[in-house]
Amino acid sequence: MRKQLSHAALVLMAVAGLAACTPGGGTPSPSATAPGTTGGTSPSATVTPSPDAETKTPAPSPSAAPVTSGPGQGNAELAIMVKPSETGTPANFTLVCLDGVPAAESQHPDAAAACLAVKNNAALLSPAPRPTDQACTMQYGGPQEATVTGVVDGLPVETTFTLRDGCEIAAWNAARDVLGSTGGAV
Repeated sequence: MRKQLSHAALVLMAVAGLAACTPGGGTPSPSATAPGTTGGTSPSATVTPSPDAETKTPAPSPSAAPVTSGPGQGNAELAIMVKPSETGTPANFTLVCLDGVPAAESQHPDAAAACLAVKNNAALLSPAPRPTDQACTMQYGGPQEATVTGVVDGLPVETTFTLRDGCEIAAWNAARDVLGSTGGAV
């Protein structure tokens, strides 16, 4: 009798172990049904594919250009510093724009183009953080670094531009008019 109970317990444990290891086997987990349902999964339940599953939908191509937000008021008061290299002498500019037109106190090599760029794209100097899954070309555009601080359309701006990869080069090129004539050789 004892031998039969022992054998039955082993079989029961083996069946329970297999049910726990088999996908969809055994009793449903608490997350398989929503509260208030009678059990099972509905036909509209979302199934998450495994990480190794292939999909038929192509991945979107990464955008090299920063997202634009459209025209702004064109009011800006900026300090711009462009360093040609880590040890090079920086070029410093001030840019003051009123309704997209440079003010007399602007000391920028092409203040008209810079003010127009700020008016045409208010988010130019406040780029969104790069998504962690965005792929960028591994190209080096140079050691230049630009820092822009100030106010655009009443909002504070403090951003740095570099040329370390394709995404940063694209952001630099988009802001080229604001960064001035010494804005790099790309």
